[in-house]
Amino acid sequence: MEQSAPHVNSFDAMLAATAPLDPIATAVVHPCDAASLIGALEARDKTLITPILVGPEDRIKAVAAEEGLNIDGLDIIDAKHSHASAQAAVRLVREGKAQALMKGALHTDEVMSAVVDKVTGLRTERRMSHVFVLDVPTYPKPLLITDAAINIFPDLMVKADIVQNAIELAHAIGVEEPKVAILSALETIYPKIPSTVEAAALCKMADRGQITGGVLDGPLAFDNAISRKAADAKGINSPVPGEADILVAPDLEAGNMIAKQLMYLAGADSAGLVLGARVPIMLTSRADGTLSRLVSAALAQLMVHHNLGQDLM
Repeated sequence: MEQSAPHVNSFDAMLAATAPLDPIATAVVHPCDAASLIGALEARDKTLITPILVGPEDRIKAVAAEEGLNIDGLDIIDAKHSHASAQAAVRLVREGKAQALMKGALHTDEVMSAVVDKVTGLRTERRMSHVFVLDVPTYPKPLLITDAAINIFPDLMVKADIVQNAIELAHAIGVEEPKVAILSALETIYPKIPSTVEAAALCKMADRGQITGGVLDGPLAFDNAISRKAADAKGINSPVPGEADILVAPDLEAGNMIAKQLMYLAGADSAGLVLGARVPIMLTSRADGTLSRLVSAALAQLMVHHNLGQDLM
């Protein structure tokens, strides 16, 4: 059996890393159920965020009363329904009053439709993408998986943005030069499987400075990416196999399956962010527990402060 380094709880380390940082002003979109309101308040209590509650004021106050939650002193921006909540939250970012978004009790599509609006949204030159951050009990460090939630069939240039977004998040959590595995079904270039060709092109883009800040290798099958033994058996000589910090899936379906399998079969804890917009976006699911919501908030806080540091350089 392959020996690996002992597992260290990476989520505890991420939460500890936020201790010296100021909380970030966060527009919490439509926190009209117990899970989303409790998640926002627990992130507040951990000094990760300063929540601005955006949604129907009467409903928010009713949920707080039913759950015995203290929302005294929090700003509430009244919005009649979920679509209006998303639009108002995005407006807070554009006005410089919020540094991040947190999804509440509404569909992801409602949040993202307001974010991607070409006139009033939060677009940048970079394509938006989602990054799962997993704490896998059988892996010795955080494992980032992208994109499993936003881009369904990304082309080469979109994949370049997906990779760059993930590298920058890795930097924010303290990985100075993340190792990036570009995944496919096999480790050789085979034109009938386009993802193998795109993986090779992404590696060459990194060589030419079109993608920066990480070490890329691909195509790699999943086993080669996370197992040095498997890579050695195939004769793959690279610093990435067995040491990958980031797994880049060929498409959304593959990425989603990888992440969910690690969560439900390997017992991985998960958090995540959408990156590439003006601010990080926490797209927590109604199925996510407290830890997932807290670590997603910690990731957003680390990302905001990392970007502020970059702006000052």
